[in-house]
Formats: sequence, structure tokens, C-alpha cells
Amino acid sequence: MVLEIIQGPSDVKKLAKEQRLTLANEIRSALLKKLSKQGGHFGPNFGFVEATIALHYVFDSPKDKIVFDVSHQCYPHKMLTGRKDAFLYEAHYHDVSGYTNPLESEHDHFTVGHTSTSISLACGLAKARDVKQGEGNVIAIIGDGSLSGGEALEGLNVAAELNSNIIIVVNDNDMSIAENHGGMYRNLKRLRDTNGSASCNLFKAMGLDYVFVDDGNDVEKLITVFQQVKDTNKPIVVHIVTEKGKGYQPAIENKEPWHYCAPFDIKTGASIIKTNIESYNDLTGKFLLEKMKQDTSIVAITAGTPTVMGFVEKLRNEAGNQFVDVGIAEETAVAMASGIAKNGGKPVFGVYSTFIQRSYDQISHDVCINQSAVTIPVFAGSIYGMRDVTHLGIYDIAMLSNIPNLVYLAPVSKEEYLAMLDWSIEQTQYPVAIRVPGGKMISTGKQVTKDFSQLNTYEIVEKGSKVAILGLGSFYPLAEKVKMMLQETLKIEATLINPQYITGIDEQVLTALKDNHDLVITLEDGILDGGFGEKITRFYGTSEMKVLNYGFKKEFLDRFDLNEVLLANRLKEELIVEDVKAIL
Repeated sequence: MVLEIIQGPSDVKKLAKEQRLTLANEIRSALLKKLSKQGGHFGPNFGFVEATIALHYVFDSPKDKIVFDVSHQCYPHKMLTGRKDAFLYEAHYHDVSGYTNPLESEHDHFTVGHTSTSISLACGLAKARDVKQGEGNVIAIIGDGSLSGGEALEGLNVAAELNSNIIIVVNDNDMSIAENHGGMYRNLKRLRDTNGSASCNLFKAMGLDYVFVDDGNDVEKLITVFQQVKDTNKPIVVHIVTEKGKGYQPAIENKEPWHYCAPFDIKTGASIIKTNIESYNDLTGKFLLEKMKQDTSIVAITAGTPTVMGFVEKLRNEAGNQFVDVGIAEETAVAMASGIAKNGGKPVFGVYSTFIQRSYDQISHDVCINQSAVTIPVFAGSIYGMRDVTHLGIYDIAMLSNIPNLVYLAPVSKEEYLAMLDWSIEQTQYPVAIRVPGGKMISTGKQVTKDFSQLNTYEIVEKGSKVAILGLGSFYPLAEKVKMMLQETLKIEATLINPQYITGIDEQVLTALKDNHDLVITLEDGILDGGFGEKITRFYGTSEMKVLNYGFKKEFLDRFDLNEVLLANRLKEELIVEDVKAIL
């Protein structure tokens, strides 16, 4: 096996032509086996195998610095830079992350999991090299889908003015996660159709030199071109056309679902994780589509992740022009939503919690200052969501709940979520975000009739005394467990409260608790610093009321063990009751 002898890029350079072809096949075989067992980014990595081999054959990493965008296509790179065991041997599958990581290897320069960053990062590396009068190539890898992000275009703009070595490899497979959207993709298609000779050329218009490779899955063609551009003294784009999912027919035929895969059967491509559990993603898509049919002013917006709101291809087609994919451009999605709202439309922008930070300015400036009635369902905002350090969903409470004018809601159940979503779409007074619950969906079957325009009115679910427990959103079930254990172990009948509102406090309810309560407990599925609990503590600051805040320490967690994190933050009912006993 050729792959087994690869200890680093220097070994790649020793390979003959036939060995390089063998290596490509072995990389795909290793990827297929590993991803079938534990899942991961499938299509992007299968399409970038030959390009990775060619890059390491020609360039001299880490002196020549290769910067990956998003890192969705970095698995072959990891195999060729000393980490092949993590792909060849099941016992080592968890030795590496799914993204580039400088803690793993000197060949990785950034921890990257968000899109459109590679060109800007590479510009920084190149500028530092130049001012220090250093040497070496700087290579930015970016997919065509990532080019729709504003930062990518900003990076191209800056790169053109560096007047020194920076090589931008545009990996064009005519796909983002789903299909591409936007005017620039017409130009990319024209370039593909004319073998790069079209007079209209986005990259040349930016002032960049340009080379086109019609088959980016041909190792030898790529080697020739990379050798030509190596050590260039000016910025250049190498535009390569690849096939997403190359080497595995199910991934070629169904590119969107194979962007990222769960464990699957290699022979059939069918997922081996069987579940009929209803998801909030699918629930949202079906709910919105029904409302769209009744109201043509409703517009669903996504920034390159349509299935976050359950809009698979079938639903997108049914929604027609009431569904907008702006590409991987969260800033534009939010500002566009504000514009729709201001002109009488009803925009709903569905987004993962981790990507909210990419549009923070637009939420604050374009939406909230302007009091635009935009609805933002926030998905995977939970410790139960994604676990890579680049995709954590535990910071959105602190980020969003402190923006003036915004109403941030935390439903507990399916029924509460749909009621909040429906209210938000129909009201015209407030910008509203809804923190879609994490963990297992709860359905009570009870109709929710609350008027959510009566802001910051908490729901007292069960009245008690001595101790009050405020369980926010997906941590409400933990509040129920704490209440039960307090009754069983300390004979305390605690008051149980579902706050529902993250952005404000119910002064009437909190004041009333002073009469017959000594302790208030807050539970939130996010970091404590700047979070919900701190608002409650501040309210009681000058009183004799004691307050215990439970949530997460402010830190960057990576590929964590959920139970360990919950224990470390004392987010277990027995530990909370232990704390209560010590205080009382």
C-alpha cells in the first residue's frame, strides 16, 4: 500500500506517476471505510483527492503554507501530512478533528470551520512574509460555494493589491452544500464552458492573473499547472473543475445529501442510523410551506444551508420565489430580511447558532436599530448540538440577548415553538429570534394560546416556596428533575418556572418570589457570562435573595464528551440539589 509509506509531504514527492494514481485510489478507499463508520464531510473530500496530492507533490509544506477554506476538504491533506493512521485504522479514527488544526500538525496553520475565510487568512500570511522579507508560497484553497461569502470577495480584492506571491486555488464543483445561487456563478459557468477563455472573467476583473484547469481530478495536469505557478511574484488564481463526491456513485448522483453523511452501508449508500424521530428542521419547513401557500408575503431565507429549516429540494421547488438562498452570506441574508420586512413582507431567516456570529452587526444595526419585524429561528443553539470547536452553539444567548429591541424566545416544546414562530411571523412590532430547543423534541399535545406580545411574562408552571427554579428552553426538563429531587430528598416543594423570554425579566414574578423564597436557581443551555442567569442575579443584587446560576464556563470546547461537560459545570440534578442543601 502506497498510503502506508507516506509519513509526510516529502514522501509524496518521491512517488512515480502510477504510484500517485494508486495513492488517490487508496485515499478514497480509506475515506470510504472511515466515513461509512463514523460519518463526516464526504463529497468535498472525495472531490479534492487529486488536487491534494498535486499540491503536496509540487509545494513544500509547511514552508509553503496551504490554507483551507472551511476545511470540508482537508481529510486527504491530513493523510499526507503524518495523520494517515487516523483514517486507516479504526482505533485511531478519533485522533484527529474534522477540520484543520494547528495543534495536530505544523502543516495546518489555522483552526477553521466557517466559510469564506481562506483568502483573507492567506493575505495575512503573505503580508507577514513580505514585511519580514521571508520566502515561500502561500496557497489559499476555496470552493466555488464559499466564493458567495462577502469575506471571500473582500479577500480577492485585497489579494490583487499585494503584488507578491499568493496562489488562490478555486475548487469549482458547481455546488455549495446545495446548488449555488447568485450572479457570479453564471460567470463561473461561462468560464467552465469556454475552458477559461471567456472575456468576462471575475478574477481578472479583480486584477488577478488566471489559469484554468478543465479536469481538476487529473493529478498530472494539476502538477504541471502548480509547477508553473510555484514561486510566482504576483497574485494568481488557479481555477480547477472537480467533481464533488468523485469515486462513489451515490455521492455523485445525490450531491446535496452527500455533502455530509452519517454512517452508511457502503454497498447501498443507505444510512445505517434508522430513526423516525421528528426533527425541528423538518417541522419548520413543513410549517412554513403551509403558511406560504396561504400568504405570499412570507419569504424563507437561508445562507447556503437550506435544510437547517427543512427545505429539501422538493420543498424549495414548492416554495418557488418565496424561498431565497443567498449563498454563504449571512450578512446579506439578515440585511435582506430587514428590507423585506420594511416593505411589508414577512421574512424568516433560519440559521445555525454557530453562524449567527457572522451576522451580528446586521442583526444589531440593520434589523434591531430599524425595528424590522424579522423572524430568526436559531438552530443547534445548545450543548446538545454540534461539538467541534468551530461549530459550538452555546454563545448565542449572550450574543443576542443583549441587543436592544430584539425579542429572543426560548420554547420548551414543539407546541411552544410553533406558537412562537406563528406569532413572530404575523406580528409587526419586533425583531424576534427563537432558540429552537436542543436535545430530544418534547411534545405536550397542549395548545398554546399565550399572547407573546405581552413581553417578558414568565410562565409559573407549579407554585411552591423556599426555592424557585427557572429552567430556560432546552434545560427546562433538568429543572423538572431538580424540583422532583428537592421534594424527594429535602421535602422542599419548589416553584417551577418556564421563562420563555431570554431578553427580558419578569419583574412582577421575580419580585413576588421574595415573599416566600430564599433561593432562585437559573438553568440555561449556554455560557453564563452575559447570559440569562446573570440578569436574574443582577435583579436580586440588593435583596437578601440568594441566586445560583447554572450554565457553561466561557471556554472553547472541542469534540467534548457531553456527560463530562455537564458534570464539570454541575449540570446534574443531584449536584444542583447538593448545592441547594449546602446553601440552605
